Amino acid sequence: MEEVPGLEEKLSRLREEMVTVQLAGRGIQDPRVLRAMRLVPRHRFVPAELIDRAYEDGPLPLGSGQTISQPYIVAFMTECLGLTGREKVLEIGTGSGYQTAVLAELTEEVFTVEYLPDLAQDARLRLGGLGYSTIRFATGDGTLGWPEAAPFDAILAAAAAERVPDALLDQLAPGARLILPLGIDNQDLWIFTRTCEGPVSRRLLPVRFVPFVNG
Repeated sequence: MEEVPGLEEKLSRLREEMVTVQLAGRGIQDPRVLRAMRLVPRHRFVPAELIDRAYEDGPLPLGSGQTISQPYIVAFMTECLGLTGREKVLEIGTGSGYQTAVLAELTEEVFTVEYLPDLAQDARLRLGGLGYSTIRFATGDGTLGWPEAAPFDAILAAAAAERVPDALLDQLAPGARLILPLGIDNQDLWIFTRTCEGPVSRRLLPVRFVPFVNG
């Protein structure tokens, strides 16, 4: 990013306003999540021509039909996982890597899968350049999860599915949570908790995500 006098200061101010107004102002309470959203520079994860819109209250296009999610949705989904710092987390849909970075601020073990190779490579380079050195990356069908690394203490899917992929439920550790959008035209965000009697589900709120891309 080309240096523009005063730009970083302006972006930091907008990021703080995003956290205060869009997140805390709408009920995000976990101090660790709010801290992560303050730390991760969202403007580093959007196309250069959209930097001045990086902290807007909405999703932004990334190209290839993909988007970077609205900041509130990123924070809400993350908070719902209830991370304490000791979990192994799987993210489905790396995208730009923004949600990945937020997760990496909250726990040391983050695994992320992206279907589109170019997007995956860009995210890997971007996150590495920002100092996130412990994230593990894979390219492939996210509906299959990451069997070799399972079980996971939390799984977050940043794309919408018609139904819950069985593989993701199977890769949850006992007591672990899966959060993902379900639906095509009308979508809702759902959270599933694995119990000894089977998964317990709860609908959270209406959302709009790009659909899963799989093979």
